[in-house]
Amino acid sequence: MAGAALQRIRAEDVGAIVERPLDWQRLSGARVLVTGAGGFLGGYLVRTLLALHAAGRVDHPIQVVAMVRDVARGRSHLADVADDCHLDWLAWDLNRLGVPDTGPIHWVLHAGSQASPRHYGSDPVGTLLPNAVGTAAVLHALSRSPAPQGFLFVSSSEVYGATGQESVLAEQAYGVVDPASVRACYAESKRLGETLCVAWQHQHGLPVHIVRPFHTYGPGLQPDDGRVFADFVFDVLQGRPIVMRSDGKARRAFCYASDAVAGFFTVLLHGQPGLPYNVANPAGELSVAELAQLLVRLDGRDAIAGNSVVFEPPKGGYLSSTYSRLVPDVGRLAGLGWRAVIDPERGFGRTLEALRT
Repeated sequence: MAGAALQRIRAEDVGAIVERPLDWQRLSGARVLVTGAGGFLGGYLVRTLLALHAAGRVDHPIQVVAMVRDVARGRSHLADVADDCHLDWLAWDLNRLGVPDTGPIHWVLHAGSQASPRHYGSDPVGTLLPNAVGTAAVLHALSRSPAPQGFLFVSSSEVYGATGQESVLAEQAYGVVDPASVRACYAESKRLGETLCVAWQHQHGLPVHIVRPFHTYGPGLQPDDGRVFADFVFDVLQGRPIVMRSDGKARRAFCYASDAVAGFFTVLLHGQPGLPYNVANPAGELSVAELAQLLVRLDGRDAIAGNSVVFEPPKGGYLSSTYSRLVPDVGRLAGLGWRAVIDPERGFGRTLEALRT
């Protein structure tokens, strides 16, 4: 069972999301499928949907269908809401070649994906299939429902590839991805997922919405996540020195989970169908070394102590990014009225507080 701090902070995050001035009534009484429901972002999506009626944001409760590979594990990750009467469970592996029997659904929020570079080298097939055949499967499931309303595809900043530029990335700033490299399993499959969505909209008239999150963090991260910010967080939580596996110069824009998920719903409810939107916090830009120092300081350690940060070579299976700076232009999303409100100091402070045992 989650600790009291985690439950409180996560509830505060969900409360902040549902208080955003969005057209939530469009979801009232709907049946919504969430893929990857047991994951970090999927869990936020599920909890937000379940909270809307109690918060008075919709007139009728939303029935959520949580799609997970393992129901027992999914229930463990969503223990605080697992027995909610408005939550149904659906066991399905998005690697599978087939279409799940979802029953009638109105919306799909497709967040099921392996996002960690730790999986790119060890399980490239399991990384790419949920974004490719899995996307096609749930698009088909929604299309055959009697009253489909819309589809949200959680894509990734990885679709931009190597742009060769240090300036902020607008949604049209595409670079190169080598399709004959193992690491391309994630970026190329996210690109294909976006194309599938747009093609489905064009051919079948199904409204699709595409969001491209950058580096999103917050309560709910798992110790085996594998991304650098998660590794740093758990180094701190477990009292270890932060392990740096690079020179720390790469720069990233870190966005707190409640801001990112609010961005997802902003695009779903107010965005232009078929148009991708960056979801990130450019004001949260830090180098990897700066992030390490921030976490050391938030933990109350001596930031200049020799044992606060140590350098080690990358472990086998981890395929690192080649992008030195990955920071987006979020003007398109801001034009819908969205903005990030939590900076890295506050956000990582909340994350450490929530996950500390």
